[in-house]
Amino acid sequence: MQEQDKRRLIKDFTTWDAVASAFRWDIPPVMNIAELCCTSLARSAPDQEAIIHVEEDGTERRWTYSELEEASNALANAFAAQGVGEGDRIAILLPQEPAVIIAHFAAYKLGAVVLPLFTLFGEDALRYRLSDSGAKLLITSDESLPKVAKIRSDLPALETVLTIGDAAGVESVWDEIEKHPKTCTPVETRADTPAVLIYTSGTTGDPKGVLHGHRFLLGHLPAIEVHHDGFPKQGDCGWTPADWAWIGGLMDMAMPCLYYGVPLVSHRMRKFDAAAAYDLMARYRIRNLFMPPTALKMMRGADVPVGVDIRSISSGGESLGADLLQWAEDVLGAPVNEIYGQTECNLVVSASKALGKHMAGAMGGAVPGHEVAIIDAEGNPVPAGEIGEIAVRAPDPVMFLRYWNKPEETERKFVNGWLRTGDLGSCDADGYFRFSSRDDDVITSAGYRIGPSEIENCLCAHPSVAMAACIGIPDALRTEVVKAFIVLREGESADGLEDALIARVKDKVSPHVAPRSVEFIDEMPMTATGKIMRRALRQA
Repeated sequence: MQEQDKRRLIKDFTTWDAVASAFRWDIPPVMNIAELCCTSLARSAPDQEAIIHVEEDGTERRWTYSELEEASNALANAFAAQGVGEGDRIAILLPQEPAVIIAHFAAYKLGAVVLPLFTLFGEDALRYRLSDSGAKLLITSDESLPKVAKIRSDLPALETVLTIGDAAGVESVWDEIEKHPKTCTPVETRADTPAVLIYTSGTTGDPKGVLHGHRFLLGHLPAIEVHHDGFPKQGDCGWTPADWAWIGGLMDMAMPCLYYGVPLVSHRMRKFDAAAAYDLMARYRIRNLFMPPTALKMMRGADVPVGVDIRSISSGGESLGADLLQWAEDVLGAPVNEIYGQTECNLVVSASKALGKHMAGAMGGAVPGHEVAIIDAEGNPVPAGEIGEIAVRAPDPVMFLRYWNKPEETERKFVNGWLRTGDLGSCDADGYFRFSSRDDDVITSAGYRIGPSEIENCLCAHPSVAMAACIGIPDALRTEVVKAFIVLREGESADGLEDALIARVKDKVSPHVAPRSVEFIDEMPMTATGKIMRRALRQA
């Protein structure tokens, strides 16, 4: 535990106010995520367990830090042999599994930029992200290779595709690791050197690539320590069902565990199953969870087996009711600490039961090290209790560098020195932040933030569709689900079209954004300037 203690950013874990007043950032000008999360631990604790990978059939493979170091060194050499260098984008289209982490570390050692991609993305979603980013190399699985093959001709920048499987005609990641040297000399990267590019959906236009520097790892850590109640502690072991392609799965659990030397359980769940999740927790003595609210709700409906011993739970993306919070504390024996952030600026608000900052109906307080406020349209803080836009003072270590290829969008994200989240909320006199609503049309479903534009574009490409609009409608389990409104082209029939349109979105974009229902209407409510009034559709 001595090495873990040294790595903590919060040295004196007493009360929220004391921690907040004492906290100071120490961001080194030269830093690299691979050095912090792998290489340094491979030197100090080479045989320490880093990842416990559990296959879908239950078989397991345990990775030490020295094994991760050697594998990522070899893969970095393989990337370099393919012409990958500083600033090049390496796409990772894989489920939770060690190759994801190895590829991240290999890319960072070269000064390259990782582009995480969700395995459920369809051809359209992949084509846009791979094309817009100019990804030079892609690592995927045999399962996803057919999707990649269909769009490969549209991606002139994509020079190399590797697989973790054994498909004919495609180089294997594991073969590449075997045939390249297990040592490498990493390039020197700075705190602001680009490291990760994650695409996020807004309400208008194409998804935006959110570019982060190496410093954003450290920017996440104060929140990790407070909402996991003094993380790390002896015996801690972390897991999340959230995919590592999203900032939540990657930075709210996976990378912090590796940084602190806490064993990380890796396991793909094609669909969340509460009983299977409980069995995994009991079998591997998982103590620390990042759980989307939908998963927690499903867990509440299942029996908790003997052997489940949870110490800390974080959850975010949707509001948690007082009854769910009480159930977790009564049945799982651990408080659920809510967290708040977004891809551009994650983990800036958090609750912490251990530090006395915990209240049902509130997200928590501004995490030590981050200045968060409620502002008006001009960027001025509003009085306590008033509704305004949640904003974060810039600069901040966890804040993004810029949007990829979108300087105007980047500029619009800031006002008067504040990063605008686009979320409305309030903050009371005791510093508790409460989420009110979004000031746009982003849909929150099962912890995912879904922008309607990409879905609407897919629907409008169907020959029978003249116009399409998507909104979120209330759902007891997922908070919201997607509903599509369709205006047909003249002479077209709606017979059998609902299933076809839903299937189209599942195939072309992703199953997790597909509408649950489709309503056919005669005309779309529009503003005088020709914009769809989604608010009118929600009210109707």
